[in-house]
Amino acid sequence: MNIRKVNIHDIEQLKEIGKFTFAETFASENSEENMKEYLDSGFSTEKLTAELSDQNAEFYFAELDGKTIGYLKVNVGLSQTEIKDKNALEIERIYVLKEFHGKKVGQILYNKAIELAKAKGVDYVWLGVWEQNPRAIRFYEKNGFKAFDKHVFKLGNDEQTDIMMKLKMK
Repeated sequence: MNIRKVNIHDIEQLKEIGKFTFAETFASENSEENMKEYLDSGFSTEKLTAELSDQNAEFYFAELDGKTIGYLKVNVGLSQTEIKDKNALEIERIYVLKEFHGKKVGQILYNKAIELAKAKGVDYVWLGVWEQNPRAIRFYEKNGFKAFDKHVFKLGNDEQTDIMMKLKMK
């Protein structure tokens, strides 16, 4: 497996894996209208172009035999979705195709995020995970994250609760 930094030339591939893995993960728990609205806005060419051009945001693909099987998005500084602490790194997204769940792809992408956090010298890494995603919560707990707060994530017109989790680096 190869981990590769995503660039602007990968935008269509990013849009495809982003929409597909989000839908694969959450479509069964949400209305079709809310999913469509979120996927159309959250993975629009304009939004992804802005994110890929942002020096405080980075995307990485997990590739196997030339196929993208997952991806990671991290943010620092003012690009963090919430805390915006200059001494923190946010893991905004780790998504892996369902057929590759349990094959350590998520762990490898997570390890890349921690490697980036160490290289940037941040004090802690944080993230938000949907309270109804026990698989992801267990994954982050297994990696040493502790819940510290909650926040609202809007999916279309549905307000959902994310558990905010933190891992101290120092």
